[in-house]
Amino acid sequence: MLIGVPKEIKNHEYRIGLTPAGVRELVHDGHQVLVQQDGGEPIGFDDAQYLDAGAEIVASPEEIFARAEMIIKVKEPQPAECKLLRPGQILFTYLHLAPDPEQARALLASGATCIAYETVTSAGHGLPLLAPMSEVAGRMAIQAGAHNLEKAQGGNGVLLGGVPGVEPAKVLVIGGGVVGINAARMAMGMGADVTLLDRDLGRLKELDMVFGGRLKTVYSTKEAVERYALEADLVVGAVLIPGASAPKLISRELVGRMKKGAVMVDVAIDQGGCFETSRATTHQDPTYVVDGVVHYCVANMPGGVARTSTIALTNATLPYAVKLARDGVSVALEADPHLRHGLNVHAGMVTHPAVAEALGHEYVEPMAALERKPL
Repeated sequence: MLIGVPKEIKNHEYRIGLTPAGVRELVHDGHQVLVQQDGGEPIGFDDAQYLDAGAEIVASPEEIFARAEMIIKVKEPQPAECKLLRPGQILFTYLHLAPDPEQARALLASGATCIAYETVTSAGHGLPLLAPMSEVAGRMAIQAGAHNLEKAQGGNGVLLGGVPGVEPAKVLVIGGGVVGINAARMAMGMGADVTLLDRDLGRLKELDMVFGGRLKTVYSTKEAVERYALEADLVVGAVLIPGASAPKLISRELVGRMKKGAVMVDVAIDQGGCFETSRATTHQDPTYVVDGVVHYCVANMPGGVARTSTIALTNATLPYAVKLARDGVSVALEADPHLRHGLNVHAGMVTHPAVAEALGHEYVEPMAALERKPL
């Protein structure tokens, strides 16, 4: 298969869809890989490394999209990229379609086959292609929160871990998934007073066994969210419903009653955010203030540590890319139900139930969609 890896064009996005090591694996497997010139340069992967791995360096994204049978990216395609997609072409990347009807319309119109990293599953209901970036984002949420608690950044001037004789900051983590666990670990490691809310009692028991009294685990109710949000110096929103819009767990009214100078980090912003006051921001302009509360809602948080994130993402996506390149879409998806869950759009049809519900589109079962002729 002819595989294309364009340079990312989203604001301050420095990741790239494949490392040179990933390219080498695909080339060794008999495939041809096109990499856009200087695509990995910002994070220390220069063109010479890609050439050594067997890639062909291509000057423009237009040529990559025109030639490649499968496009491997990191972030959702921007409008200019959506226009370059064509019927029958495979797009393998993060999509986060539920809160983005404009992107969904463009992908449906393209006729392409669009497989979203974030809805590929694994045994035990895991999300293996979302997990590495969730690990990064969870850890970064605490770094960002600690930085923005500084008075010069608009925060209340509280040191996350305190010092002897001065109590530490209170951190509330909403959600006990991969993001939440990593956020809690980082916050505890920095000495904060951490409370984690979740509705899965099994998960709360697991976390209690692992962390013991260092982590306060509380069953999530509206009363609990309100109580602990009002006490918190830092709130991390870490909830996820695969493929669907994130639930709004903190209202505008509640934000108005929180501590002035508190910080809210919404890691769920890719799926619309879990705070009513959330709106997507960028690494260039990461924060804004509502009712005296600092909001950090960067939609591509792992892009801030792009080299680590690129390596971690390629480690996770490469086995699936190999399957798709070796077997083609129909065979690969029929053989692997977990990869099949990643199919969001095919030939003008929405093929993921949560995405269809969120966007108000008809849902077409993936294998039924694949049997139909492209647009």
